[in-house]
Amino acid sequence: MSVSLILLPLAIAAAAAHAGLTKGRTDATVCQVQTRMRDAGLLAAALRDTRAAVTPDVTPGHDGLVADWAGVRARFVRDEQQVWTAHFTGDVDEPRAVDIVRALDVAYGRQVQQAVLARLTERAPAAGLRLESRAVTPDRAVRLVFAVERSS
Repeated sequence: MSVSLILLPLAIAAAAAHAGLTKGRTDATVCQVQTRMRDAGLLAAALRDTRAAVTPDVTPGHDGLVADWAGVRARFVRDEQQVWTAHFTGDVDEPRAVDIVRALDVAYGRQVQQAVLARLTERAPAAGLRLESRAVTPDRAVRLVFAVERSS
């Protein structure tokens, strides 16, 4: 079976989503899934977090990734507007493809969180801040407490 999901950034309007759905329709099941995924590096890391084997898409003219799980392959490609589409093949139906993308979106969110935390802690000293403490809550939220360094 083949399933294609259009991974729409949360900020894209419904009209654009509809246009994307009808433009490239094939025999495969096509549906849209809202997502925050934009960065290819973070997407690759998130795919690995979901235990996918990740390789670059070597299809000419594509800037994307291929992910393989047991019995399922997904090809992630971006269009001109940088909207990702995931084309699933193998032992997959629409509900399973949507579940995979939802799990991937959660993993992507964790990757974004790690990138932002790294950037904050890296830039803090230049802004006159010192990291006092870091705590992770049960729901994986991270609380950072910075102290303002005295200027000399």
